[in-house]
Amino acid sequence: MNQAQEALLEVKGLKKHFPYKQGMFSRKVGHVRAVDGVDFIVFRGETLGIVGESGCGKSTTGQMILRLLEPTEGEIWFAGKRLAGLDREEEKAVRRNMQMIFQDPYSSLNPRMRVEDIVAEPLRVHGLGRGREIREKVVELLRLVGLDAHHMSRHPHEFSGGQRQRIGIARALALHPSLIVCDEAVSALDVSIQSQILNLLKKLQKELQLTYIFISHGLPAVKHISDRIAVMYLGKIVELAERDELFARPLHPYTEALLSAVPIPDPTLRKERIILQGDLPNPANPPSGCHFHTRCPYAQDVCRQTEPPLQQHADGHFAACHFPLN
Repeated sequence: MNQAQEALLEVKGLKKHFPYKQGMFSRKVGHVRAVDGVDFIVFRGETLGIVGESGCGKSTTGQMILRLLEPTEGEIWFAGKRLAGLDREEEKAVRRNMQMIFQDPYSSLNPRMRVEDIVAEPLRVHGLGRGREIREKVVELLRLVGLDAHHMSRHPHEFSGGQRQRIGIARALALHPSLIVCDEAVSALDVSIQSQILNLLKKLQKELQLTYIFISHGLPAVKHISDRIAVMYLGKIVELAERDELFARPLHPYTEALLSAVPIPDPTLRKERIILQGDLPNPANPPSGCHFHTRCPYAQDVCRQTEPPLQQHADGHFAACHFPLN
């Protein structure tokens, strides 16, 4: 990715700490550090993949970007505007340019609404047309995602999972956004359907000049669609690199372990699987130093005492590790 490209989204020091309570009187006793200080840039027209285990904070990051959650700390800049402190009209305009495709196509669509109303709802909320004009836009959006006009009168339960996700994509496209956050957008689908949806997303990106943040725990899907990939662990980004560079030369031991679990389609080739010891630490009480040191096979004393910064080790390749691999 050419670093001279225009930055559409910039995230600085983003944190989200959820308070948790215990006892008879539900007293606040601490915070769950779901996202604990992340920084990254998304360039216009690219796809940034965010990958990691469940509970690493990747979905929370996406929700904060879309203002579905309020950050505890940090700044989010979109198209040159700082999102915090916008007035109501400015925030509404920004929201039009940032949309989400949700994980579960079964629960993200209102079962009582017809497809026409589901896709048209954003247009009506933002006052973008009336009557026949909106209906024509809905027909155009459905055709764009591979559905027909006769689908408009049906309800979500009449469609397969892949078709429902296409409806969700059509809804996300209704306002002609610049940025779409795909939050586990294919993980609930069969593998064969996953590839169809991923190819559709790539096709739409090229035709409509879209920018994606693609959140997933599945590395094959992330590799298929992403230009750059950020690896998250326990609320922090531990590695960030171009897709091919990351897969060919991981620098962080956690990334190395994730890649070792990706199946190889050639039965004649064998790859040693790296099994991480122990469970993911409690984000309410993360380990000192490097958060990964409790499971890292290469950890040394400095890893237990000092948190490594996310720093560049090669052109465009960042890692938070005292002893990067290779």
